[in-house]
Amino acid sequence: MRENAPLSDALLTLRQISASAPRLEGVPSGVEGLDELFYTTSWQDGRALVRPLGGLPRYGVLQVTGVADTGKSLLVEQFALERTRRGESVLFLTTESPAPFVAMTLRARAEAMGIDWEAVQDRIVFLDAASHTVLMHDIPTLLRTMAQGIKSYRVRATVIDSITGLYEAREMMARDVVRSLYEWLKKWHQTALLVSQKRSGHELLTAEAAGGYAVGHILDGTLVLAKVLVLSPQQARLYRVPPGEIVRLFRIDGCRLCGHDTATHLLEITPTGLVRIGPRLEAWQQGGDREDA
Repeated sequence: MRENAPLSDALLTLRQISASAPRLEGVPSGVEGLDELFYTTSWQDGRALVRPLGGLPRYGVLQVTGVADTGKSLLVEQFALERTRRGESVLFLTTESPAPFVAMTLRARAEAMGIDWEAVQDRIVFLDAASHTVLMHDIPTLLRTMAQGIKSYRVRATVIDSITGLYEAREMMARDVVRSLYEWLKKWHQTALLVSQKRSGHELLTAEAAGGYAVGHILDGTLVLAKVLVLSPQQARLYRVPPGEIVRLFRIDGCRLCGHDTATHLLEITPTGLVRIGPRLEAWQQGGDREDA
């Protein structure tokens, strides 16, 4: 190409682009109460009709952010297992815990979800960057290895737990790392959840995470998980729990692919170790119960 010449291949009309545009559809997440929070809107006789999407938006690349012990890993593990239950293969990139230990927790999660462990074991493909640290420092090698896994196992969904591990102690690189992964996941038509760690100083229910606000803004949307240690009488009245209890919260902080619920919801980790999204915090404060949507 002649130096300084325009890149004509990058210019396309909407008609040309529309021919390759994917259809908007929901991908069931395996998390009770979550799939109904994404929706589509159509118009009939001048009236807006809102319909639940029935899952996460297909081909969406979403951040799952929160401080420690808010349920991030549980949520993405439920998503991975639900996709395998439905016959899909999942690439699971682990940067925090070595793969054998993640497999141990996945087995417990599968039992709680009523999923046949034998039926899904060949559908989760681990990429163990926690044990092969070269993958965390060499992004081109990481992407080539991910591509091999996707082609070999016909992967349709990807989980990264956590993306923070790819730029830990070098957060100035966070934007470049996240942008490279986002563009790569889009190229390979993946529906993906990327766990991102919040620092303790970050605001409770914002999309901010390690690496700054830019990390979440690059991706298609953010699922925010939070926890509150109830200490004051005012908090106890607000959350309807005794002082000393922990209350977990959930909200969707933006999704550019479809409509979504904007309210803050209660989040529960059940005794069997599953995450479920409960009622809106507003409804709970007004005397509703945990089964109210």
